[in-house]
Amino acid sequence: MLIVEDESDLQRVLAYNFRQAGFDVVSAINGETALRALKEERFDLIILDLMLPDVSGTELCRRIKQNPQTAQTPIVMVTAKGEEVDRVVGFELGADDYVVKPFSVRELILRARAVLRRSEGTSTAPERFDFGGLRIDRAAHRAWVEGQEVALTALEFRLLMMLYDRRGRVLSRDLLLDEVWGSHADVTARNVDTHVKRVREKLGSAGEYIETVRGVGYRFRSDASEESDG
Repeated sequence: MLIVEDESDLQRVLAYNFRQAGFDVVSAINGETALRALKEERFDLIILDLMLPDVSGTELCRRIKQNPQTAQTPIVMVTAKGEEVDRVVGFELGADDYVVKPFSVRELILRARAVLRRSEGTSTAPERFDFGGLRIDRAAHRAWVEGQEVALTALEFRLLMMLYDRRGRVLSRDLLLDEVWGSHADVTARNVDTHVKRVREKLGSAGEYIETVRGVGYRFRSDASEESDG
C-alpha cells in the first residue's frame, strides 16, 4: 500500500500500525513523490491526505484515476476537511472511502480492509467487453454506446460496473451506497437515484439496460435483447 501524508509524525504512526497489521507499506510525503512511486510499483491501496504541500490531494486523485495503469487502485482519502461538499467531490473523483481527522488508526485499518474486499470482487472480471450497443474498457475507465464514447465520472463508472457485474440481480439503494460510496459516506439514497438517472442519460439508448425495481432499487438486464419492463 502507499501512504501519502505530509505530516511526518502521522506518516510514521500510520506506516507502523499498517505494517503491524500485515501490510507492506511505502510512504510519500508529497504528491510528486507519490506519482514517482506509482510509476515504479503497483499498489493494492492508497491512503491519500488531501492537504499536500505541492499538489492537492484531489488533483492527485484525479491523475491516479485518469491513468489506466492506476485507475483501478482503491483510494481512501484522509483529511481534516469534514464538510459534505468535500466528501462529495472526493467520491466524484473516484475515492473509495473518506476519513476525517482526527480518527482512530484501528478504524482506518478496518475501513482500508473493507475497501480492499470490495475491490477484490471485480479482480477476475474481463477488462473489455460488449453488451448490446454498450462497450466497456474496464481498465481504461472508458465506455462507448453505438461507437460513440460516453464521458463518465469515476463514480459513475464505478456505479455502472457494480450494476453490470451483478446483472440480473436487484441491487438495493442501501447496497449501492455501501459498495459504491462506502458505508461511512455522508450521502443518501437520493444520491443513488440522481447518479443512476445521470448514468442512464449519458448512456442514451443503452440506458434502458438499467431497470428500476420500484420500492427496492435497480437491476442491470441479464441479456441485452430483453424487452424493457417499462
